[in-house]
Amino acid sequence: MPALQLEGLVRRYGEREALGGVSLTLEAGQSLVVFGPNGAGKSTLLRVLATLLRPHRGSVRVLGRSLPGEAWAVRGHVGLLAHEPLLYRDLSARENLRFYARLHAVGLARVEELLELVRLRDRGSEPLRTLSRGMVQRVAVARAVLHEPELLLLDEPRANLDPAATALVDPLIGAAARRTRVITSHDPARGLAEADVVLGLRGGEAALLASASEVTPAEIQHLYA
Repeated sequence: MPALQLEGLVRRYGEREALGGVSLTLEAGQSLVVFGPNGAGKSTLLRVLATLLRPHRGSVRVLGRSLPGEAWAVRGHVGLLAHEPLLYRDLSARENLRFYARLHAVGLARVEELLELVRLRDRGSEPLRTLSRGMVQRVAVARAVLHEPELLLLDEPRANLDPAATALVDPLIGAAARRTRVITSHDPARGLAEADVVLGLRGGEAALLASASEVTPAEIQHLYA
């Protein structure tokens, strides 16, 4: 059973089509990397797959479930890392993760495990607003994988991370995590290295859809021209 099946997905904001008839299939365990300029529809696609936005037209199946009708059955199996960290700034990293642990019925030992993995256990009790952007991003990564989701939706996941922090989170959200992933990226070289399938969006439409082995960095750069 494919992890994702999209047929003619349309999502509008008012009269403007943010996604104009996107179709693709992604098998379980594969990584789809989505390229395109700002405003091309990349984040909108992730929000539809995360059940945060309803499609206006077309068929969307995530992990074998149809959206929006079976969104309730999908949410617990998806981890979203968005541009916004989806964390409470006045709570500590530990309090934030414990909050999400309760939502997902995850034991508190998992919270401490993740704080250790992202090297924030010693600062886990400090309010999030006192931490650097890179540290907050590491907490957001921990939140996204807290419940061991089948599908990871990653919106430019290494933003605000230096090389050392990137090395910390890659075992959680990189290829080693062995999860189905949808990743937005502006980095052709890194994106192609991570991808099984490449989707290039321009103006909400699929200007490029192919196996990563068939795509060159120059084709991706052309999306931004």
